[in-house]
Amino acid sequence: MAQADQKAVTLLKRLGTLESQRQVWESHWQEIADYVIPRKADITKNRTAGDKRTELIFDNTAIHAAEVLSASLHGMLTSASTPWFSLRFRNDALNMNDEAKEWLEGATDVMYQSFSRSNFQEQIHELYHDLVCFGTGVMAVEADRERGLRFGTRHVSECFLSEDDQGRVDTVFRKFKMTARAAVNRWGEEALGQKIEKTYKEDPYREVTLVHVVAPRDDRDATKYDNINLPWMSCYIEPEEKRIVSESGYHENVYLVPRWLKSSFELSYGRSVAMNCLADIKMLNKMSEVTIRAAQKQVDPPLMLPDDGFAAPIRMVPGGLNFYRAGTKDRIEPLQIGANTPLGLNMEEQRRNAIRSAFYVDQLIMGEGPQKTATEVIQLTEEKLRVIGPVLGRLQAELLQPLINRCFNILARQQALPPPPEMLGDGDIDIEYVSPLAKAQKTGEATSIMRMFEMLMPLAQIDQSIMDHVDFDGLVKNVTRSLGVPATVLRGENEVVQLREQRAEQQAAEQEVQQARMAAEAAGDAAPALRAVSDDPALVEGLAQ
Repeated sequence: MAQADQKAVTLLKRLGTLESQRQVWESHWQEIADYVIPRKADITKNRTAGDKRTELIFDNTAIHAAEVLSASLHGMLTSASTPWFSLRFRNDALNMNDEAKEWLEGATDVMYQSFSRSNFQEQIHELYHDLVCFGTGVMAVEADRERGLRFGTRHVSECFLSEDDQGRVDTVFRKFKMTARAAVNRWGEEALGQKIEKTYKEDPYREVTLVHVVAPRDDRDATKYDNINLPWMSCYIEPEEKRIVSESGYHENVYLVPRWLKSSFELSYGRSVAMNCLADIKMLNKMSEVTIRAAQKQVDPPLMLPDDGFAAPIRMVPGGLNFYRAGTKDRIEPLQIGANTPLGLNMEEQRRNAIRSAFYVDQLIMGEGPQKTATEVIQLTEEKLRVIGPVLGRLQAELLQPLINRCFNILARQQALPPPPEMLGDGDIDIEYVSPLAKAQKTGEATSIMRMFEMLMPLAQIDQSIMDHVDFDGLVKNVTRSLGVPATVLRGENEVVQLREQRAEQQAAEQEVQQARMAAEAAGDAAPALRAVSDDPALVEGLAQ
């Protein structure tokens, strides 16, 4: 136990270092949350659950723009209605084998089914929202006995991060709260220590603080396969008593930590769209506040009263009676402040457009305008996807690739995947992204091919040998790969070869029958020739076909 406590002290000391490194980000995150995502505005402020959090907001343009961008990322990268990834072998020989391809298709289907049964869709959308607002998202991917996979997006305020030498986040300290009852149900009273045990007995619904540490395990024994010798360490700590609650491990990093943008000289945490336009967001809210006050003064203006002659109090209610001294010309008059409301509204609209542009709303939502042809709509859609395309590279490396690898390995260890054929051996598997955003990056090839045929077809009518330059087999492979056509729609290489051989044999048989008929007619002896043909089974089969 003393060794375990010493390990807890060491890990908590590292947590203290990461906490000091993150302090410069916290005020920035709090300001963004106050204006863009108020439901998570409890980073440096201590708020009670259910408290109103919109006291600083006078215009919700930024809130709506963040929701549009996060929902668009969800639909373009990991939509539940369309495939967004496929698997293929690095060995081209296996890709041409029907049995190997069918197994890979079956494994992909199992993964999609596991995603649909789990809470993936709701949690991945929450991750995109954190990326758009805070620039850093944290998601845990764990095995689940009932649904196969379980996902959980963690609040960025709970997580303290560190990178490896490759610039990838490999260490996550998560400081979180849970009820004493839930902690006891998970680990037991003895593992949690006296303080949490006492809290559980006095008030089981009171929250207690725990720390979860996930980091590479450098001191493991690679010859052993127990939980404490797996490549990734998982350690739960009770920080007040500096006590190890539970120690285990993972085969892969359980946490996925994508960043929207990241400066080369800044470690661990990323920057977001909301950070780029935070000045516009704050300015718009201040403008809206001032414009609202000016409108109030115009609708319900302050009053100018003479210093005498009226009987107080002044009644402003409908039908109210105000008495003034007879014989005087004093009246109650409104104070004209000379506010230029249209100017304020125009300036607000400029800031709204700047915020929408920063969040790509004008590219993602097709506004009203003149009627467009189908070709124009397709081109505009592709242009929108290409504008946001640069984000795809970082998200593929830090989110999609580790996500798919982790889920594939979890399902393989659960024996949920179909048994692989013996021919696979140690064949490596690559990930191919077929989401709408990934396809938009590849549409340039298909467009170039179509333009090539538009130019070659008129020339082919003059000289058909021009088409000899086109490799139609390679063309089909390129187009189907660019468009993400499922493998079940296409025939395998072996099937294509067999089909062509059968077609060649059939054409040869028909040619022999035709030559025999022409020879018989030329000799003027058609009947004996036909009898001779009927005696040959191969020729008879050819005639029947």
